Amino acid sequence: MKQLLSSSAFLVLNKKLSKQLGLNCAVLLADLISKEEYFIQNGMSDGWFFNTEKNIEEDTTLNPYQQRKCLKTLKNEGVIEVKRMGIPAKQYFKINEEQVIQILNNLSVKNSTTINKNKSIINNNKTITDRKLKFEEVVYQVTDVSKDVLSEFCDYWTETNKTKTKMKYELQKTFDVNLRLKRWCKNDKNWNKKSESKIDSQLTEYLKGKKYL
Repeated sequence: MKQLLSSSAFLVLNKKLSKQLGLNCAVLLADLISKEEYFIQNGMSDGWFFNTEKNIEEDTTLNPYQQRKCLKTLKNEGVIEVKRMGIPAKQYFKINEEQVIQILNNLSVKNSTTINKNKSIINNNKTITDRKLKFEEVVYQVTDVSKDVLSEFCDYWTETNKTKTKMKYELQKTFDVNLRLKRWCKNDKNWNKKSESKIDSQLTEYLKGKKYL
């Protein structure tokens, strides 16, 4: 019973980090912090510690794909560093405590970029994750489009530039969510029609050829 209720049996999630980084990312970060504490207690001094995909999945239930996606987010936000070392090579992590504190103590922002009329997406001093979450919040308020389409739309327009400072939608001169979504849905519909037409054409040719066999 004591082992089940010990602190090592739980992951402590910060609500603000969960909101800004995403729940899965917050879970992974909590697990890494737990591992860091273990290695510190066992003599680690340079801040680097290793963990495996298998161990992370066992402790968090995050599969390898989810882990890689979260690690990419955490690295982009400067929360962690990752590198492979040793023989055989293992994946090592280092947590940037100052960046975590900066996210937790995020200051209010004066400047913003207007999106979709009165919808405002925080810019400048806000982290790119904050702006991404705000963008997704605006997009997911659209109720007449499927969640899958909205998800693809968000993934495309929140792709970052090479310096990881701006997302694709922020590089546009103007960006109206409703207009962009309408165009996105129209293009998606046209693409599906073309795909279906191509398959139908191939099937017709196959059936014609089959007659001569």
